[in-house]
Amino acid sequence: MPEFCTCGAQLPPDALFCHKCGKAQRDIVIPETQAPPVVELPAAAQPVRLETMPLSFHNPIAVRIGLMVALTATVLSMTVLPLVSWPLAGFFAVLLYRRRTGSSINVGGGARLGMITGVLMAAMSTVVVSLIWVPAAFSGKLGPMMQEQMKNFVGNDPAAVQQMMQSMAGPGFAFALIFGLFGVFVLITGLSAAGGALGAKIVGR
Repeated sequence: MPEFCTCGAQLPPDALFCHKCGKAQRDIVIPETQAPPVVELPAAAQPVRLETMPLSFHNPIAVRIGLMVALTATVLSMTVLPLVSWPLAGFFAVLLYRRRTGSSINVGGGARLGMITGVLMAAMSTVVVSLIWVPAAFSGKLGPMMQEQMKNFVGNDPAAVQQMMQSMAGPGFAFALIFGLFGVFVLITGLSAAGGALGAKIVGR
């Protein structure tokens, strides 16, 4: 059956508009187009600020400052009391790191920075002692040098010096030496960490 517009004009089959008056004859359904999926691109990797890195051996600024302070403290420990230079090394490491980066350091961070400095100091002290003892051992001067050190320790008592020399010849001396080196390592690292914690408490904020 033919369709007619309200204006009276006969419409062709499936007409959308009246060819006479232009009136729309049926609703035009516009197909929905799916929006393309939004692909989230990964954010560009932000460069890590070195001053905000954790205080560890992976922090190059902390290692450089610890190395510089450890070198200075090792030299000073040959001339002044080591028990003073070791905690001061941790304190000044925190002070220099604070000035270099401008970041605040809590007590735990100061202790870690002091520990880094202490480990480096202990390693340097071991190298210095080795540079002194190894050539003396090869030249045959190690025995007289140790006797001189023992005289300073026990006084001018030949019997006491002789007894200590005999005890050094036993197998227990090697274990005592290793234990002593470990004790010195712990002492240096502990005092430096304590100095770093104190420095963080005073100047870390």
